[in-house]
Amino acid sequence: MSTRVTAPVLILASASPRRSQLLQQIGVSHRVMPADIEERRGPGESIEQCVQRLSCGKALHIHRRLALGDAPDASLPVLGADTVVVIDDDMLGKPLDRADGLKMLQRLSARSHQVLSGVALASATGVHYRLSRSEVRMRALSAQECAHYWASGEPSGKAGAYAIQGSGAIFVESLTGSYSGVMGLPLFETAQLLHEAGIRW
Repeated sequence: MSTRVTAPVLILASASPRRSQLLQQIGVSHRVMPADIEERRGPGESIEQCVQRLSCGKALHIHRRLALGDAPDASLPVLGADTVVVIDDDMLGKPLDRADGLKMLQRLSARSHQVLSGVALASATGVHYRLSRSEVRMRALSAQECAHYWASGEPSGKAGAYAIQGSGAIFVESLTGSYSGVMGLPLFETAQLLHEAGIRW
């Protein structure tokens, strides 16, 4: 296999294995370098503004760190992303613990919610951003189902306490929008950013 195919074309500023898998799915060779920034909604900040700030912030954090060193990948663009579940204008991030996770699942039960997934690309030309907005409807979930699902370990670390790409898919009655966006990285928007930046893979 040639170096051109295997050499990374970007840095992924995320520890999420799902985001890395999605990039692999479309053949984007990359290196993972997680951005360690606080993921919290600011005072008076809209959910859309929060998702944009976090996506861009993750990409910029790693891009600036690379610029200070002499690593061989220092010139590569950096991709950052953030995904949140929104219901009743509340932002549901990753559950803090079992009680928080079960509360999220019961809140989503038999209702529709939005998933906002932002993606940003930081490079020498600046930061460019796209937002994906999807609507997901859950079927009714019993307390026993929620407890069993939490015990599986899958909801931990997932926005809204569920994974559409895992066994949580059986709860999803319908989806309008981006499946990959609900997973955590909207591939249509990501490909747009890469094309516009002149990145080939």
